[in-house]
Amino acid sequence: MMAAQVQAAAVAAAAPAMEGGASPVAGAAAAAGAVAPAFPATSLYVGDLDVSVQDAQLFDVFSQVGSVVSVRVCRDVNTRMSLGYAYVNFSSPADAARAMEMLNFTPVNGKPIRIMYSNRDPSSRKSGAANIFIKNLDKSIDNKALFDTFSAFGTILSCKVATEISGESKGYGFVQYEQDESAQNAINELNGMLLNDKKVYVGPFVRKQERENVFGSPKFNNVYVKNLSESTTEDNLKEMFGKFGPITSVIVVRADDGKSRCFGFVNFENPDDAARAVEDLNGKKLDDKELYVGRAQKKSEREMQLKEKFEKSNKETADKNQGTNLYLKNLDGSVDDDEKLKELFAEFGTITSCKVMRDSNGVNKGSGFVAFKSSEDASRALVAMNGKMVGSKPLYVALAQRKEERRARLQAQFSQMRPVVMPPPVAPRMPMYPPGVPGMGQQMFYGQPPPPFVNPQHNLNQRVFIKVASKFEMTHLQESATEFGLKYYKFTTNGAQKEYTAYTVDE
Repeated sequence: MMAAQVQAAAVAAAAPAMEGGASPVAGAAAAAGAVAPAFPATSLYVGDLDVSVQDAQLFDVFSQVGSVVSVRVCRDVNTRMSLGYAYVNFSSPADAARAMEMLNFTPVNGKPIRIMYSNRDPSSRKSGAANIFIKNLDKSIDNKALFDTFSAFGTILSCKVATEISGESKGYGFVQYEQDESAQNAINELNGMLLNDKKVYVGPFVRKQERENVFGSPKFNNVYVKNLSESTTEDNLKEMFGKFGPITSVIVVRADDGKSRCFGFVNFENPDDAARAVEDLNGKKLDDKELYVGRAQKKSEREMQLKEKFEKSNKETADKNQGTNLYLKNLDGSVDDDEKLKELFAEFGTITSCKVMRDSNGVNKGSGFVAFKSSEDASRALVAMNGKMVGSKPLYVALAQRKEERRARLQAQFSQMRPVVMPPPVAPRMPMYPPGVPGMGQQMFYGQPPPPFVNPQHNLNQRVFIKVASKFEMTHLQESATEFGLKYYKFTTNGAQKEYTAYTVDE
C-alpha cells in the first residue's frame, strides 16, 4: 500500500475544500445530484468483471444496498462470452450512490470490481476535461489504492490503473474528476511525490492527437538508450541526462541474473527536455561505445514501422526490375537446381539471377524465377518458353508480380466474368410450370425468359464458371485460385466430364 505520510499530506491538502471534514467516499455519494445533469445518476457501469460473473449474481450483490431495476452483463454477439463489464440500473440516485460507496472494489468471484456512473456520451470521456494521468506507479498500487489517494481532492468519476492481460500493473493510470479544480489540486499536491518509495508524475491527460507538435512529430517524455556498456548504471544515466531537465525515472534493463542488457530508459518530466536530450546525445560516445538515443516506442509501433520499411523496399525493387523478372511454374522435376534453370534460359540474354523455389524440406516446389538484365531479353524468353514442353510438362512463364498486384488482377478478372443478374421485367404475373425444363417445380411467370441450365449444386451469384480449352489451362487456373483462397470445383453434367472450373468470389 502507499506510504502513510503521502496519504496524510494528500488529505490535509484537500481538507479546506471539503465541507465539515466529510470523507471522500461520502463526498462522492453526496455529489450524486451534481452528476445527474451530465448523465443518469441511477445507472452504474461495473468494470473489471471476471468472465464467470452472471447477471443473477450481480443482481444479488447490488440488491443488498438498494432497489435494482435491471442488470446486464455485456457479451460478445457471436461467442456470448462476457466482455468484462456490465450495467446496473437503480430506482433512485440515492441507491446508486450507496452502491458506489459500499461496493466499489469489492471482490466478485475473486476479482475486485470497479464502479462508476454510466456515461454513454463519449465526448466528455475523451475530452480530457478534469482528467489526469499518473505514471511511474509502483506495481503494488491497484485501483483502490489509487482511488483512496486521489479521492481526497474531490469527487472521482473514474479511476483505473492500466494492467497487462495477466493483471499486472503497467505502472500508469488515469483519474477523472467531476471538477477541473479538483484535478488541478491533485496535480499541484502529488506531482513529484513518493508513492511506495517511487517518485510519480501527475499531470493533465493529453489526447493522442494533441501530443504532436507543429511539425507533425509526436511529443514524448520517455527516451530509449541502447549500446550501453555493461558497467553503466542508473546513476550514470541520471548524471548524463539530468542536465537537460527534471527526470522522473531512470532504469537500466537487466537479465534475471542481474547482468545489464546494455539498454535502458530515461523518463523526463518535460517533453521538450526529452527532445533536447535525443538531439544532443544520439551518436555520442560513452565508455568508447556510440550511443543510440531516441524516442521510446511501443512494440506494435516498431513492428509497424519495420513492416512499412520492408514493403517500401520490396516495392522499389519490384519497380526497378519491372519487365525483367519472370515467374515460372509447372517446372519438370528434371530442372531441380538453379544452374539447370539458368541453362534453360541462357540463350535469350544476360541473366542476373535465377532461383528454383523449394519447401522447408528442400523439395522442389515446381516454380521459380529468372531475372534478365533487360526487359527485351525477358520478353523474348516469355514468348518462346511459355507453354513449351520441358521434360514431361508444359512450362508456364509470366512476368513476376507482387502478391498484392496478382491478387487485385485475379479478383478483377473474376468479377468481370461474373454473370449479370437481369432484373425481372414488369409483366403479368401468371404462374406456369413448363414441363421438361430444368428447375421444374419452381414457379415461373409470363414475360420472363426461361432460366438457363445451372447445376443445382452451384449458385451463379456465388460462382464464376470458366471454360478452358485444355487440361493444362485448367491446372493453371486451379493453382491460381488456390493461391488466393478461392475454392475450386469440377462437376459432371449428363454423365460426361465437362471442361469447366468454378471459383467462389466475394460478392
